[in-house]
Amino acid sequence: MLGDIRNVAVIGAGPAGIATAKQLLAENHFETIDVFEQQASTGGVWNYNSFAPSQDLSIPQTSPHQPLEEPIWECPGPAEQVQPIPLFVTPMYDRLESNIPNFLMKHSDDSSLEDQPLFAGHEGVLEYLNRYAEGVRHLVKFKSQVYDVRLENDNGKDQWLVCTRDLVSSRVTEKIYDAVVVASGHHYVPTVPDIPGIQKWNEAYPGTITHSKYYRTPDAFKDKTVLVVGNSASGIDIATQISTVSALPLLNSKRSEAPEYQRTAPWKREMPEIAEFLPPSASFPRAVRFTNNEIECSIEAIVFCTGYYYSFPFLSSLCPPVIVTGERVESIYNHLFSIPHPTLAFIGLPYKIVPFRTYEGQAAVVTRVWSGRLSLPPDREMRAWEAQRIQEKGAGKKFHELTNLEDFRYHNEMVDWALKARPGKGDESTVPPRWSKKDEVVRKNIPAIKRAFAEMGQERFAVGSLEELGMKLG
Repeated sequence: MLGDIRNVAVIGAGPAGIATAKQLLAENHFETIDVFEQQASTGGVWNYNSFAPSQDLSIPQTSPHQPLEEPIWECPGPAEQVQPIPLFVTPMYDRLESNIPNFLMKHSDDSSLEDQPLFAGHEGVLEYLNRYAEGVRHLVKFKSQVYDVRLENDNGKDQWLVCTRDLVSSRVTEKIYDAVVVASGHHYVPTVPDIPGIQKWNEAYPGTITHSKYYRTPDAFKDKTVLVVGNSASGIDIATQISTVSALPLLNSKRSEAPEYQRTAPWKREMPEIAEFLPPSASFPRAVRFTNNEIECSIEAIVFCTGYYYSFPFLSSLCPPVIVTGERVESIYNHLFSIPHPTLAFIGLPYKIVPFRTYEGQAAVVTRVWSGRLSLPPDREMRAWEAQRIQEKGAGKKFHELTNLEDFRYHNEMVDWALKARPGKGDESTVPPRWSKKDEVVRKNIPAIKRAFAEMGQERFAVGSLEELGMKLG
């Protein structure tokens, strides 16, 4: 049992960090709950900066082991009167709309996201998240960057030295905690694969290759021949936006099949994976060869929508390391607890999920384990879970991927686990509900719902429910 935990640090005040702070506070057990956030506000990855960020990106980018991101400073008024605001580059872009219906995306204890369109824009989601954080805002230390978390030993008990830097004053603070939650997300270090010839091609045509993290608007792609690499939700959305101004057809290189409704889009030409970036020559200027041996020349812009590495530079001192390849977190139980050090937990590692509710379920479990009301299985069982996961999904990027309703099953497992907690002083009403069969029907039909929503054009912004969309499911 881990019930002697009283002081907890939470890294990140985005959706995962705030959900965690709420669960910790409602448990009525912990003496100290400090939430560290390097930005000036809550919202995490949903914070949007309209400026075109300078690209700090290696081509190729094949290592997760990158230094902490440096802030970009904004001064909203006269420097002698207003404290500057540290800004960080997030993958949020103009006109981004969520890809999950509002009634599924919302937290279980706050339905106000349903006041937004059915697929809310990033502004509406950020407004919702800031409002959701009100009850725990007093726990958050803003503009505080965690630069190191070190494992300490106190008479055989794990403790954590958390080192933070105030980004405005540069003042450094060190404090010991009994447990640490990492809720800082995984949209920090972009992945750009090492395709033959890419480095020399980038040197020959500097500024041509970018990553979706740095995309903001389609304006820079006007009349250009564009290649978008990847067909995830963001890849499809960015390609769709760019196609409104670029030369047509836009080229879309993908590893897997696009959603059915996207395969016949008249504005794009689907291509297989890139086999090679061809050396510059008069015969093949700005040319790329694909795995079907087709060659496309005169490509003027390439956007890699190829995802991100898991990267936690503040945990670099841990041995064994939590990050090796960056495709997953090592020695992890249930996408949640560090096996060798279960007072270190990660909220939000799974992807391709309905996120907010998933974070609530994870945080409910962590809170009850650390307050001593739930027990973890023996070490051998936790390692057996990881081994089984590797056997099923591999040790690469699919390890944390939850598809085909696996995220719903995972969430329901978290809820069931949390509800087994022994009685305590905590508020049991904070355990989120299980997903229902009706929710599962909606989850399976999200692509069709999204398509119907998009086909409404500008009128879609007045549509806030399936009923208003004219759809009935379940």
